[in-house]
Amino acid sequence: MLRQRIISAAVCLPLVIVLIWLGSPWFSIFIIFIALVAVLEFYKLKANFDNRYSLLYIGVLFTLILLLNPHYHNTATLPVLITVVMVVSLIFLLHSHSKQEQVFISWAWMVAGGFYIGWMLSYWINLRIITDGRSLVYFAMLTTFANDTGAYFIGKRLGKHKLAIIISPNKTWEGAIGGFFSAIAGAALIYVVLCEIDPLPLNFWQLLPLICLISIFAQLGDLVESLLKRSTGVKEAGTLLPGHGGILDRFDSLIFVGVMVYYYTIWIVL
Repeated sequence: MLRQRIISAAVCLPLVIVLIWLGSPWFSIFIIFIALVAVLEFYKLKANFDNRYSLLYIGVLFTLILLLNPHYHNTATLPVLITVVMVVSLIFLLHSHSKQEQVFISWAWMVAGGFYIGWMLSYWINLRIITDGRSLVYFAMLTTFANDTGAYFIGKRLGKHKLAIIISPNKTWEGAIGGFFSAIAGAALIYVVLCEIDPLPLNFWQLLPLICLISIFAQLGDLVESLLKRSTGVKEAGTLLPGHGGILDRFDSLIFVGVMVYYYTIWIVL
């Protein structure tokens, strides 16, 4: 398990670093790929959802529409497309032979998946295309990974006090605190490196709160995904990444972080 986890990280991390550096369209394609795989995993968490193929396809299309939002030049494009998807999907329900209560649960699950994954992850694309976006994405994403790594290893070795036993029995306060300090240590190293190749548009008093917020929102994202899995009786969302589970298992902590860093940058930094 640990060996597989290290190998997966060793393969994926350099690829992520290169794609962030290249920017559009490659980074956008990367986020879209991650999100579409993640939303398929999300939909499969719901028992029998994947048997309603038309609704599944509409959900994937809806997620793609939301992901492409940063690249729409006309501000009216997204509302029109969302409206079309809502109308088409609801009309589809009229022809479903499933029980009425199950039909609307599946429809709600479809809409939730699109917004939870497609809309939220689109903020990483938004973040990358703003001024100084490359350094901000590097800092936010790599600090999140440092937080996840520290939380995993410290929690596994020292964890005794349960953080949220009903949601995720394996998560501990020791792991959460370890993740927090790992995020600080990782952010310090990342900051030093970025100062040499792509400086951040942040002073010390902007940087310190951001590091703390990244760690907090990363762990909240992880807990939300754990709640989703527990509510459906699933241990892992997928098996695509050995040692990590599925794409959603590995990148769940990024879902809230991208949104937070984008608005932090827009409202406080720029």
